[in-house]
Amino acid sequence: MAEAHQAVAFSFAVTHEGVAVDFDREVLKLIFNSGVRSWKKRIARLKNGISNGVFPGSITGLMVIDSAFVGAYIHGYDPSFGLVDKIASQLAGNTKEGKLIAASAVGFGCWATVIISARQLLKLLFHYKGWMYEERGAGRKVSLPTKLWLLGLKIFSGYRRPMLYSFQGSLPHLPLPSIDETLTRYLRSVRPLMDDDEYHRMERLAREFRNGIAKKLQRYLILKRMWSTNYVSDWWEEYVYLRGRSPIMVNSNFYGIDAILRHPSSIQATRAANIVYSAMMFRRSLERQEIQPIMVQNIVPLCSSQYERIFNTTRIPGLETDKIVHLPDSTHIAVFCNGKFWKVTLYHKGRLMKPAELEIVFQKILDDTSAPEKGEEKLAALTAGERTTWARARQQFFSKGMNKISLDAIEKAAFFLSFDDEDYNYDPKDHSKLDHYGRVFLHGKGYDRWFDKSFTICIGKNGKIGFNAEHSWADAAVVAHLWEFVLSEDVIVLGYKSDGHCIGIPEFDPPSASKLRWELPDECIQVIEKSNKVAQALLNDVDLRLYVHDGYGKGLMKKFRVSPDAYIQMALQLAYYRDAGKFNLTYEASMTRLFKEDR
Repeated sequence: MAEAHQAVAFSFAVTHEGVAVDFDREVLKLIFNSGVRSWKKRIARLKNGISNGVFPGSITGLMVIDSAFVGAYIHGYDPSFGLVDKIASQLAGNTKEGKLIAASAVGFGCWATVIISARQLLKLLFHYKGWMYEERGAGRKVSLPTKLWLLGLKIFSGYRRPMLYSFQGSLPHLPLPSIDETLTRYLRSVRPLMDDDEYHRMERLAREFRNGIAKKLQRYLILKRMWSTNYVSDWWEEYVYLRGRSPIMVNSNFYGIDAILRHPSSIQATRAANIVYSAMMFRRSLERQEIQPIMVQNIVPLCSSQYERIFNTTRIPGLETDKIVHLPDSTHIAVFCNGKFWKVTLYHKGRLMKPAELEIVFQKILDDTSAPEKGEEKLAALTAGERTTWARARQQFFSKGMNKISLDAIEKAAFFLSFDDEDYNYDPKDHSKLDHYGRVFLHGKGYDRWFDKSFTICIGKNGKIGFNAEHSWADAAVVAHLWEFVLSEDVIVLGYKSDGHCIGIPEFDPPSASKLRWELPDECIQVIEKSNKVAQALLNDVDLRLYVHDGYGKGLMKKFRVSPDAYIQMALQLAYYRDAGKFNLTYEASMTRLFKEDR
């Protein structure tokens, strides 16, 4: 009840002396600061939306063109060839004020026409894919169509520095191939894997498909393409990821590790503070759209829509299908340490706490000696087990009361942070240490990661770090961008003192983290143990070997005029053939982020 009383900003009571009002100034101040921060973010989003909506133009360009039209008309020149007078005759009786308004309207119309035309021309230029097939390397010759295409991009992309979502309105939609094109590509892909009899059978099946249900399915796709921005992405997210009922740990989630040759600090709380602060700085850059879109060869932009769900996102289990929930903002993170869950507020009086201040908060969590509540230590195993089991448990045990409040604190966090209780090292002479390093971030203990969160940052006892990311909301390349930023910001921008602690002096005594409370009945604990057994069986069935190859790198591959990805794929195929004596069907992801809202 103490927490409930503290949460009340004001109260009143009627007495024989009148109405007595009691209010908490600090709580009201927090509410006010939260509202101010929310409105600042809304205004920033509106401003960025307008800026992206007129790209490659700018509001400054509008003001210049508008001023030029009005100025020219005032000095007796009419660049509109009489259009201003025609419009003015319909306004305010053809007065001087009406003519100025008409001149301004014509200037705006000319500016808008140029911008809309430039955006449509950009969309047409982005449809061209001939640049992909140009020769690479020294002495290459670029074809004339590609040269003209490059010139057009330079002209119509403008000279403004693009924001993260500046090109979104100009990206083309994913094209829908015809039935014949689809079948031709399919048969070409399976030909090397089949003998003549098998291939002739497949040709017959393809003809039957073309003459049968294919036309009906193609009409569905045409309708879907007309109705939605992308006719694949939402189905891909739903049927490839969210409808899966098997554990997402190992099967779906992916991981990343620290720079293995660098160890900037061995103090766990210190490294966590710098990494969390760096991650929040990346989020701030996303909100302000200061990060430029990824450009292929610094020319063609990739779709940036997946960046929207990096933070404040979680996967919610369902009986038949899961769903992704994304919040517009979150001011806290959830932390797991020594079998206990914590809520850490990252802002104080409207300001993001600095690394030196966060270090104090995290050190208090690490120093806490209280015991976990009954069933709390392995609670996160629910997110590692079967999805339907977790969905039923969530409805039955976490839909109300204290458990719902604590679960909300985790699911509505910006991201999840886990303090591990062991060291992680790399030893060139002992590959098992690096293998263990990878396994820890792939699955951990099965109950020390919240696998439903968009990503979990893991901090080893000796300060080495890694992450585990849920896969349905985005592809690995997006998380890799975040991770690259965090690792570079950690050392290059923030840095550490000579004693390994965070640089800077705390400006105030930061508030302690809030320990999350749970009321887990025996029936719920049994479900947790059931999920944990599933997780343990899965992680114990994993064979992982990380191989450090330092003989040569991508530079040598490119000298052969082969992309590093294709080179690795051929090496894998050759290794499999030498081992098995045959080729096999291979899954190789194909990136389609050259199109709008694609993956």
